[in-house]
Amino acid sequence: MIPLQRGPLPVDLADRMAARTQRISTAKGAARESWRAARTIRQDLAVHLVAMAAGMSRCMYCGDSEGTSIDHFEPIARAPKRAFDWLNHLWACSFCNSNQKRDLFPVDRQGEPLLIDPTSEEPADHLDLVLVTGAYRARTPKGVETIRIFGLDRPVLERGRAHAYVRCRSMLRDLAVLAEHGELGEVREVARALTVQPFADVLHEMLRLRTAPRAALVFGAEAVAGLNVLTGPHPVEWGPVRN
Repeated sequence: MIPLQRGPLPVDLADRMAARTQRISTAKGAARESWRAARTIRQDLAVHLVAMAAGMSRCMYCGDSEGTSIDHFEPIARAPKRAFDWLNHLWACSFCNSNQKRDLFPVDRQGEPLLIDPTSEEPADHLDLVLVTGAYRARTPKGVETIRIFGLDRPVLERGRAHAYVRCRSMLRDLAVLAEHGELGEVREVARALTVQPFADVLHEMLRLRTAPRAALVFGAEAVAGLNVLTGPHPVEWGPVRN
């Protein structure tokens, strides 16, 4: 799971959503019915959510599967007035949305969410990614619940991240060589590829750890050189991979 940037919606779409919110009655199920009937709004929202995702319409929770639908971070059943709240919408795959999360929304004793919203907070504050194994380890109660609810410890996801780590190091080594030879066009292509899931999860963690004392020993000096290309004083413009 990586942090994602949520931009503003077009004024017309925001106005249509606000109008829908005002019309939602207190009758049970009214918000869900209104959401289901708002086909055009859902289609327009999906375009903006897909653009926010980490490449190729990936699920904002697991990062592995293709997103298929809009998830309400705080479920409609719990917060009907947030059915059309842009800040409450995330792009999710059918497994995370329908099989895992559903209407589950754990909170602490103060009523604060115990799930990570990657559009409003840094997931690394709550999760560590063990790069060699591809396993997420919780740092906080919010991390524990996020792993549990979204099944981030599924073996297939962990294997995918572990394999991505091997490929990511290789791509970073290539990136360093290409940059050294001034092949900026290919540098851009490789750098953009690294922002696509499942590389994005791995790259984000490597960027976070690149200044650690043992980074060169663990990642390899060439891979660290590639990370430095991405974060140097004059980085090539390739996409949202800053740290």
